[in-house]
Amino acid sequence: MAPISVVLVGIDPDLIDFSAPAYSGFPGLDAAKIRAGLEADAARLRDLGYDPEICFVDLGQTAEAVVRERLRRRLFDAVMIGAGVRLIPENTALFEKLLNVIHVHAPQAKFCFNTRPTDTAEAVQRWFPAGRS
Repeated sequence: MAPISVVLVGIDPDLIDFSAPAYSGFPGLDAAKIRAGLEADAARLRDLGYDPEICFVDLGQTAEAVVRERLRRRLFDAVMIGAGVRLIPENTALFEKLLNVIHVHAPQAKFCFNTRPTDTAEAVQRWFPAGRS
């Protein structure tokens, strides 16, 4: 049985302006907390038997190309698109672009959506309760 492969797609935390009004609903959040949360969740996924890979993108300039290239290099069972892409209204166009790239280049993959940088494993487990296929 091969491990379930998961690509974790999110905006590079160093590119986010946490002082912008769109991020007011996430008090105290910063780049270090996002990175630490995602890295901890990737480690948790590995401990649970999954094979995660983090894919940070920019705010749209090269995001599609980065995700497309990642999907060309490897077949993923699941794609988790982070809350920073999905929940910030200013990122709606980016979210749509990423969904369409993923739909074309990874039609077999299940979509998983977290609600914060620390519940990624739960999002993946909704579709793949065990870490192996």
